[in-house]
Amino acid sequence: MSRLKPKPIVLTDKLRELLKQLLRRQKSSQQQVRRIKVVLLSDEQLSNRGIARQLQLTLQTVRRWRRRWMEVSQAMRTAEENGDTKHLRQLVLEALEDHPRSGNPGVFTPEQICQIVAIGCENPQDSNRPISHWTARELADEAIKRGVVSGISPRTVGRFFKEANLKPHLCRYWLNANYDDPQTFNEQVTAVCETYAMAPAAHEQGTHVVSTDEMTGIQALERIHPPLPMKPNKPERREFEYRRHGTQTLIANFHVATGEVISPTVSQTRTEEDFVEHIKRTVEIDPQAQWIFVTDQLNTHKSEALVRFVAEHCGLDDDLGVKGKSGILQSMETRAAFLQDPAHRVRFLYTPKHASWLNQVEIWFGILVRKLLRRASFSSKEELRQRILEFIDYFNKTMAKPFRWTYAGRPLTC
Repeated sequence: MSRLKPKPIVLTDKLRELLKQLLRRQKSSQQQVRRIKVVLLSDEQLSNRGIARQLQLTLQTVRRWRRRWMEVSQAMRTAEENGDTKHLRQLVLEALEDHPRSGNPGVFTPEQICQIVAIGCENPQDSNRPISHWTARELADEAIKRGVVSGISPRTVGRFFKEANLKPHLCRYWLNANYDDPQTFNEQVTAVCETYAMAPAAHEQGTHVVSTDEMTGIQALERIHPPLPMKPNKPERREFEYRRHGTQTLIANFHVATGEVISPTVSQTRTEEDFVEHIKRTVEIDPQAQWIFVTDQLNTHKSEALVRFVAEHCGLDDDLGVKGKSGILQSMETRAAFLQDPAHRVRFLYTPKHASWLNQVEIWFGILVRKLLRRASFSSKEELRQRILEFIDYFNKTMAKPFRWTYAGRPLTC
């Protein structure tokens, strides 16, 4: 008795390209690669026997994965017609995965697993263990001690936490923004985000929006011995010991609309005078334009010298008062209010306290660390300074582009 001819698999261009992408990606397993090839060869109208012979698979295996693909083909067609690329990719991956198997019955009940995971969420010191965090071995020991299980291996405990996507051995720092006035905090965040959003249009009208901050304590470290070059299965190895040659401070401006770093200052210090001179040099690039500097609330960003520069540049004849006594110069609050005045051609916009992550130049500082500082060796402070300036020039020519800022001021949670 002859078998019925299998239903033909006809792939759309989008599905065919998606399967080829999955075929090329490094994380695809060998099983997944074979199944993709079965589907692609079926699309070429190759027979089951021909596919089995070419891929060195059994006929039963080829039939199984053709059938699996056909079971979800209608859902794939619907997802593609709706333009839902994410769902389409999910359906393709599901069609290439093994179905769940029953396997042997579990040794541990769901209640026991939940109790073990719950222990991992407790503070170890509450169990009279003088440690800061749990390890799989200590969790296994504690579960046996409490009578949750009669015996369990650390590896099994580790598997439970991996399935629950919990990592008690890891932690990350975060800063609790303990602000006094939530309304003021939200208004400041919204103002910064709205300024970023309008930066491209403002740039076309002649207004420069720049994110400004200092990166202090950049060390000129010189490795005592040269690194060992990378080899197959071995990364480059760097000498641990180094010589210190001092530090430098970088004051950088990230142009929000163009993505370039403009008018950088690399020097020994970051005093009030250093910051004012930096702002002066930046404004001199386009002295008749409007400038908005987004920066944090460091005291040097609200200084007397900065107020006097803005007043002079904007042609203001107002009595500024006396620092610490009267007028605009009386306090940091009065100086900040003056510097933020939208009527000024040069003005400042301050991020809230403990919210430096709102400053886009902080993102660029991360690029500088990864691309240059982390692995480089500097024989002097002057070489460090020169290399930083060279990197900025290189960055502007080859990598500069605006950051895609998606945060719009919604409340943050831990």
